[in-house]
Amino acid sequence: MDTLTTLFSHNLWANLRILACCAELTTEQLNGTVTGTYGSIYDTLQHIVTAEQSYFSRISTGQRLHRADDAPPLTMTEMVESIQRTGSGLIEWAVKVQAADMVEINWDGTLRDVPKTILLTQVINHATEHRAQIMAILTQFGIEPPELDAWNYFDEVN
Repeated sequence: MDTLTTLFSHNLWANLRILACCAELTTEQLNGTVTGTYGSIYDTLQHIVTAEQSYFSRISTGQRLHRADDAPPLTMTEMVESIQRTGSGLIEWAVKVQAADMVEINWDGTLRDVPKTILLTQVINHATEHRAQIMAILTQFGIEPPELDAWNYFDEVN
């Protein structure tokens, strides 16, 4: 595998592992949070998934993904299905994106051309940050979080 394929394959694997871990939690645990995190475990999972949907849409179509403000929250099953779809799509697209590929984004009221490479970077950074927050919440609740580092990924895929 090339570097980008490995990086985005790990991201998909880690997202699926955190979702699988959280699927075993009670509603009370899913609604739990600690200071310094995005919000509850469930809200953070929703945020990871919907952000990845948006990033993937921008990278693959150049268009912003419009999700209605009153859209119901995704179920755990829907989140897993979405992450599988967008994660696989990002693996495919990561190697296609060229340094000069741009997407127009409304940046604080100003339209700006942003390199798709920045969006790809944000996909990884964003998911890693929020997975770590979920893992911190789990730890505070006395729940062993999954090992999501590259060494464990390597062990599982080889």
